[in-house]
Amino acid sequence: MASVSIPICAKLSSSPHFKPTNSSPFPRYKPQIVTPRRTLRQAVSTTQSPIIDVPNADLISSLKLKLLAAVSGLNRGLAATADDLQIADSAAKDLESAAGPIDLSIDLDKLQGRWKLIYSSAFSSRTPGGSPLRPPTERLIPLTIGRVFQRIDVLSKDFDNIVEIEIGAPWPLQPIELIESLSHKFEVIGSSVIRIKLEKTTLKTVNGNLSQLPPLELPRFPEWLRQSSSSNGSDEFEVTYMDSDTRITRGDRGELKVFVNWLKL
Repeated sequence: MASVSIPICAKLSSSPHFKPTNSSPFPRYKPQIVTPRRTLRQAVSTTQSPIIDVPNADLISSLKLKLLAAVSGLNRGLAATADDLQIADSAAKDLESAAGPIDLSIDLDKLQGRWKLIYSSAFSSRTPGGSPLRPPTERLIPLTIGRVFQRIDVLSKDFDNIVEIEIGAPWPLQPIELIESLSHKFEVIGSSVIRIKLEKTTLKTVNGNLSQLPPLELPRFPEWLRQSSSSNGSDEFEVTYMDSDTRITRGDRGELKVFVNWLKL
């Protein structure tokens, strides 16, 4: 009878006392899960704080000096030529772009103070729709327009436009110096637009015996001082740049104004 040979491995595996060991020359393959390097980087980046694009302080300072240099010597815009208007507007746009948008809900406190107007494109007769800051009576009465200020109180919401005026007089009489104040209340519209509403206009003499008189309230402010005000005495403009000492605004007709903070209230 022919004998049948059974492999020894089959005999061992069929034995009830057989226990496999790790000494097998062919160990089982256990796949390892390896996280790609890119995945690790992505995982770390998701836990980091987002990168905030902070405006370059040196660049903004340089652009601000460029704007102030462009408007200096223009007598608040009265002496501006067409080229001067273009240079000033371009310098302002560069500064506005570098600094980014204004949010008055955060920076409202920066409005506080007494701001001196150093440039207005509306004062130039070369501006479309603009008119020089001169009254129609200047041919009859010699008037000189002095400094122009904005006095803003963010707590009371007071917004006053203040104009210094000098009325000439024949010798030996002394010229009369006046201060005209256009008192408004203001509110913030959106993030950067300010709406002002006229409440009253007053005249006050500041020299001579007439300085003892109380301010005279006018029934309405003169037409020649109006620039973009509507018939109900309200006006809107946008603050396009502002820091602790410089402010840029643009009106609803595109007029550009530059102020410097003259005195903190």
